[in-house]
Amino acid sequence: MADPEKVHIVGIGDDGVDGLTATSKQLVAQAELLLGGEELLASVENESAEKVEAGADLDRLVQLIAENPNRRILILATGDPLFYGTARFLCDRLGKDRFEVVPHVSSMQLAFARVKESWDEAYLTNLANQQLERVIERTRTAEKVGMFTTEEVPPRAVARALLDRQIDYFQAFICENLGSPDERVTHAELSDVAEQDFAALNVMILVRNPNAPDRPAAMVGRRLFGNPDDAFLQSKPKRGLLTPSEVRVMAIAELDIGPSSVVWDVGAGSGSVAIEAAQLASHGSVFAIEMDQDDYQLIAANADRFAVTNLTPVLGKAPEVWESLPDPDAVFVGGTGRVVTSIVESAFARLRPGGRIVANVSSLENVTAVFELLRTLCGDANVCMINLARGIQQLERLRFESMNPSFLISAAKSV
Repeated sequence: MADPEKVHIVGIGDDGVDGLTATSKQLVAQAELLLGGEELLASVENESAEKVEAGADLDRLVQLIAENPNRRILILATGDPLFYGTARFLCDRLGKDRFEVVPHVSSMQLAFARVKESWDEAYLTNLANQQLERVIERTRTAEKVGMFTTEEVPPRAVARALLDRQIDYFQAFICENLGSPDERVTHAELSDVAEQDFAALNVMILVRNPNAPDRPAAMVGRRLFGNPDDAFLQSKPKRGLLTPSEVRVMAIAELDIGPSSVVWDVGAGSGSVAIEAAQLASHGSVFAIEMDQDDYQLIAANADRFAVTNLTPVLGKAPEVWESLPDPDAVFVGGTGRVVTSIVESAFARLRPGGRIVANVSSLENVTAVFELLRTLCGDANVCMINLARGIQQLERLRFESMNPSFLISAAKSV
């Protein structure tokens, strides 16, 4: 049985047939079946070929190719068909060997050319298939960004989301209707873009201001974890009761949090552990579980202060309140009293295989009970006593002020 004919995918720019190379024009002329969007099909001439409109319906394209194995099929696409385009989908579905791709200049290439910026190290994305929150977080540390916006998420929505996250250190270029007679490139501050409307066909380019840090001025000095205690809002009657920064560092290291981890902070207080976990699990989810109404409100305030959007405060008493939450990859349990052991046991039951649990307790009774429980549940557990003293200046002398001893018990659930 003869191999099926190669399917050619030819990119066309906004200048239409005039912008095609001689090779592309010859492929169009030789085609027996032309597939593509209505406007693209109308832009080419081939009287002998059958033209079938199927531009946006990629599954129909697959069907038509399968039904016509021995015809010369040519698919018309916009720009570079491999750049967030038709060719990527078809090659994944039917295999690369079935196709030949003849690209045109993509809208993204054209946009960077218009603003005279290189794009070899830019973060490129398409809001049609990427969540805005994820794009915003990737943008935070990028030097340049090129993005295809959508009617649902236009440039003004992107600019507003950036400013809401205090990412205000980019110049914006909005490139509309590239290659057409009404092409327009707007260079503006993000605050101006957030107030304007643009054509539906646009590419948004962001260029970081020279020497701008990867965080706003208000966040300079903030760390991914181990932030000073006074960086967090705390209720005055309970001030000083949050997990100290040195203990927090060791606890978070033991939790072994990954970029996509689901994390529970049980007895979250003002949310210091949960917030730093959320900064590490930037593509994951963190749930800060707290039964005190005042502290619950502080968690939300501190999350806004640190601009973390993947943290969800949960008001209620454990373990009942976490029944509807997704199973965690990591659990931190803090607190006092006899209920700590039972909470650790209930949380361990929900922990995913391979996940880790860390408990922070202050009494010898609790450290013994939790340690023995975790040894029973998983065969092994680690425990350490943290006894710290912070240096303070008193008159002309340096003295050390001891903190109350604290215990960390950690264990991993077997796979």
